[in-house]
Amino acid sequence: MTEHPKTRCFGGPENPLMMLYHDLEWGVPLHDDKKLFEFIILDGAQAGLSWSLILRKRPAYKRAFHNFNPSKVAGFNASDMKKLEKNSGIIRNSLKIKSAVNNARRFLEIVDEFGSFDRYIWGFVKNETIIHKYKKWKDIPSHTAESAKMSDDLKKRGFTFVGPTICYAFMQSAGMVNDHVISCFRHKQVM
Repeated sequence: MTEHPKTRCFGGPENPLMMLYHDLEWGVPLHDDKKLFEFIILDGAQAGLSWSLILRKRPAYKRAFHNFNPSKVAGFNASDMKKLEKNSGIIRNSLKIKSAVNNARRFLEIVDEFGSFDRYIWGFVKNETIIHKYKKWKDIPSHTAESAKMSDDLKKRGFTFVGPTICYAFMQSAGMVNDHVISCFRHKQVM
């Protein structure tokens, strides 16, 4: 008896990293501050690049950013940032590196104000995953009213690399929206 291939939004045996990300993480509701911080860093680094590239560099990011510990990253100084610019395992764009350190500091301010980043960020979707029912991948928008509102508020709080499109990618990563197309085997699983 042969197993039928699963219908996926993206990823497959030809790209195992993307397949695992799709099957295990994308669209799954996240409420852990450390994981939310990880996606703030990774989604900001991805701007203008492919997610596949970021997934390949994820282990190096994990090492370089102290297992995505926002307190440690917030403590990085100019010398630490210069070292990161020489780290070939990550995206060495100085603006993105400075943004990651800045965003770690802003992240901690939100934790102080709200008790957790989770409590703050999930407020943009009224603490519930928005479930979409797109039939085709091309129907999925690059940003929404919610991601624009999130972007505006994050920018007011001093975050960088948080435009509406990056915020929407973050929302997808964090499971704030379920954008698995309805033919995808994960669509119902993550509901």
